[in-house]
Amino acid sequence: MKGFLKEFLTIGELSKYLNLKRSTLYGLVESGELPHYKIGRLIRFRKSDVDRWMEDHRRENIKLEEKAKRILKVINTSRMDVDRLIKKSIEEVKENGYTFSHGRPDQDKAKKEVEHGTLS
Repeated sequence: MKGFLKEFLTIGELSKYLNLKRSTLYGLVESGELPHYKIGRLIRFRKSDVDRWMEDHRRENIKLEEKAKRILKVINTSRMDVDRLIKKSIEEVKENGYTFSHGRPDQDKAKKEVEHGTLS
């Protein structure tokens, strides 16, 4: 049939069409990532489904400078968040009059009571 356009492709035809190894395609079929039809042991692919699937995997080229700016923005934002957290923690400690204790809380309480003369 001259001029007849195939709607369904075999694994070999799809391999040539996408310039991918058969083993790669079988892996994509096995994982359920690549749309396909299975008839017994035969696998077929609808060309329009594969074309749509390929479009879903399209990535735009990003200039190196733009990518670097994005990365630096994330790093600087994270750094600012850490700095803000540290400053907030220091302010809270100053406001609450933080004291460091070596012993158990009940020992510290007893020690303070003896120092103040309320316990003998």
